Amino acid sequence: MAALAKIAERHPGLKLHIDHLGRHGGGTGQADDAAFADLKDTLALAKYPNVAIKMSGAPSYSSQPYPYKNIHGYLRQIFEAFGPERSFWGTDITRMPCSYRQCVTMFTEELPWRKGRDLERVMGGAVVDWLGWKRPGVA
Repeated sequence: MAALAKIAERHPGLKLHIDHLGRHGGGTGQADDAAFADLKDTLALAKYPNVAIKMSGAPSYSSQPYPYKNIHGYLRQIFEAFGPERSFWGTDITRMPCSYRQCVTMFTEELPWRKGRDLERVMGGAVVDWLGWKRPGVA
């Protein structure tokens, strides 16, 4: 994450996004508190307005069943650090221990602090704007 911070600082016009909550993935087998042990390093990147985060792969970092309540606090910390304009939902569905529907409802129904416009932003609106895509019906 230190290298990413240097790039973000050196190139403020370059938009960067962190995948998979900034967690170590692959076959590490890290879950629960161990998977988030270095979260402070990821949260520190939120100070750069050109850095965003994809909250993809979240269920894979919990050993608990759906709705993976033991990681909700970590998701909230990430959301509060990056805000609704730079926090993007994602699934990485091929590696998830749950259905696609549960990947969606974990964010839309199980995280009560994410509502209204903030929820719309995280579930797609913010990434559309971040990438500069035009929305249907918008000139």
